[in-house]
Amino acid sequence: MRTAAEALKDSGYSVDVIDLYAHDWSPVLGRPEFEPVEGLFKPQAEQMRAARDGTLPVDVKTHLGPLLAADLLVLSFPLWWFSMPAILKGWIDRVFVMGEVFGGGLGLFDRAALSGKRARLLLTTGGSADAFRAEGGEFGPMDDFLFHIHRGMLEFVGYEVVPPVVTHGPARMSDEERGAALDAVRDAFAGLGVG
Repeated sequence: MRTAAEALKDSGYSVDVIDLYAHDWSPVLGRPEFEPVEGLFKPQAEQMRAARDGTLPVDVKTHLGPLLAADLLVLSFPLWWFSMPAILKGWIDRVFVMGEVFGGGLGLFDRAALSGKRARLLLTTGGSADAFRAEGGEFGPMDDFLFHIHRGMLEFVGYEVVPPVVTHGPARMSDEERGAALDAVRDAFAGLGVG
């Protein structure tokens, strides 16, 4: 993450890094943040109501403004149960607010609020690159695991998805291999350019 942030800064981006764990981010999109709720709890309907009424929780508002303003979103995480960790999924649940980011008159995909912006995944795995090969890999192709994130989260709200940067098995790398992996991350982000 730090290497990607440095490469983006060197390319002319202004970079904000949000460490969800350091912020003790609550991943739960639940009834208590929308009180009072009458009857059946429908999270997206409550998000739209809170957005309309100006009553979104402070932590959500704090993240929503920069999200809407950013030209590029990078989600950096370890592949966890072949997806993203719960805290990051909960950030998306709470900050991709219906009525502000998608839906509720905004539309979906190329009509959503983040249309014209880019997003990229920066992730690590516990498994080797061979384990994620399309043919004969123990786990199967990486694209299969990332489809629900790329299409169902990022493209859904308008992002153009830039190919992911994946570092396989960094915990088992030598110092030299880890250095080469960081160089690959730097190169991948340096090549994005602003805009």
